Amino acid sequence: MGGWNWLFCGRSKAGGGELRPPEPFQLPAPLPEWPQGGDFAKGTICIGEVDVTSITKFRSIWTCSDATFYEPEGIPDGFHCLGHYAQQNDRPLQGFLLVAREVASHQVIDTKPALEKPSDYSLVWTSADANEDDNSECGCIWLPCPPNGYKALGYVVTKGPKKPSLEAVRCVRDDLTDTRENFHSIANMDNACQIWKTRPCHRGVGGRGIPVGTFSCETDSTDSDESSTPCLKNVDSNLGAMPNLEQINALIKHYGPTVFFHPQETYLPSSVSWFFENGATLHEKDAKMGDAILPGGLNLPVGGTNDGEYWIDLPDDDRKELVRAGNLKSAELYAHVKPAHGGTFTDIAMWVFCPFNGPATIKVGFASFALQKVGRHIGDWEHFTLRVSNFSGQLSSIYFSQHSGGEWVEACDLEFISGNKAIIYSSRNGHASYPHPGCYLMGSETLGVGVRNDVARSDLSVDSSTRYEIISAGHLGEDAVAEPCWLQYMREWGPTITYSSRSEIDTALSFLPFFLRFTAEAIFNSLPAELYEEEGPTGPKEKNNWEGDERC
Repeated sequence: MGGWNWLFCGRSKAGGGELRPPEPFQLPAPLPEWPQGGDFAKGTICIGEVDVTSITKFRSIWTCSDATFYEPEGIPDGFHCLGHYAQQNDRPLQGFLLVAREVASHQVIDTKPALEKPSDYSLVWTSADANEDDNSECGCIWLPCPPNGYKALGYVVTKGPKKPSLEAVRCVRDDLTDTRENFHSIANMDNACQIWKTRPCHRGVGGRGIPVGTFSCETDSTDSDESSTPCLKNVDSNLGAMPNLEQINALIKHYGPTVFFHPQETYLPSSVSWFFENGATLHEKDAKMGDAILPGGLNLPVGGTNDGEYWIDLPDDDRKELVRAGNLKSAELYAHVKPAHGGTFTDIAMWVFCPFNGPATIKVGFASFALQKVGRHIGDWEHFTLRVSNFSGQLSSIYFSQHSGGEWVEACDLEFISGNKAIIYSSRNGHASYPHPGCYLMGSETLGVGVRNDVARSDLSVDSSTRYEIISAGHLGEDAVAEPCWLQYMREWGPTITYSSRSEIDTALSFLPFFLRFTAEAIFNSLPAELYEEEGPTGPKEKNNWEGDERC
């Protein structure tokens, strides 16, 4: 787990001031009444032998200088807590805890109950001072001791040294759980244990792991990312809480972000149909000439793999520069809707197409160098993803795709333009997505060396809440959404052109002082290889995140 920035979590605040937990986050506007149908936004989801509901209101238990620990507030009758929640204090309170109840209709003779009380608790960590007589204000973290055949899905926190009640939480039968991993550090408790935010190990369309919202507490120094406690598993293949087509349209219209392109952007997006209609060509290996692509991509090869036998190119006539520049008026977002976290969330991946990806600009210290070749390629597919809770229809986070990776940004850290519609900033020439304006470096922010990603608001924008097309929603069945022909094209949307693009960077680096040059070279050598070659991307359906989770 090297590379994480650990946070020291002390017992008191400098100056003796009162420790205050963060204020709860709320979206800018209230949620609408979602269209009716199925179990979407009904509050409770059946995952087999267990019903779960999401609690987003918390009661603070104990606060230290960097984090606060919470228990769920307002648990419905019949439901049980599975563990407590933890969050850093330097950001608004946004989180959830799942609470569970056993489904009576699933109880089978000679089968153990799905939920069971712990037999005891073991103390994992305490802030109590052995030299003090009164430790009533100390914080204690306890791990429930599950009965044989069960697992604890979270930890219990108390203020004071008294052991929690056995009624405080429930453990879950082993076969109804799945593994989870630590992925974001919350706090370092006196260097004795690390508090982690977790996520299921098995994610993506086929993943059945369900995040419970509980934190993980690790006391050893192993490099394993796997959490010591599991998450829930959805054993109901129905996924009945996923939204129907009418609900999907309502979600996009309510949350669809506005995408802002840089005011000096040269290579704007277009619709795929405009690209085809204005002369895009399909080329086959060893063929001398390309063929005009028919409307909708009817003559594109379907299926297969990216075997290098076909590729798409710009027109070979006087329309080439026109198409290269894109056509903002025609541009629209292409929505792929899929289940996430065992069907308890919905991911809406919004894809944008640009006919051309422009060359990069590199930054070395205070100097910037606009390159001519590095980074450019014909055809550019970029995306961002809305993640929505199927318990309520509330926006949880947005994924911002950034070249070979990206980042999830929770709703409390987004910038909103109207109601609950966020802003997506698209970087100049490269079209990577970012949550706030500025200059983002792909390289070393500390040294100021890397590839620039400049983003800013401008008059060049696309409102995805009105200009979109749903191109796939597999959970609705084969006939619910007619996938366009071009979506089945698995080859590259641009030719591969080989040249010594690295020489451009070497020329720029030659102006640097000798002591800085080798550091800068090491940084540029660590960047993705795709930066140094002109190769068209494959389409959305050939990407790993079409079936898998986002890369971050």
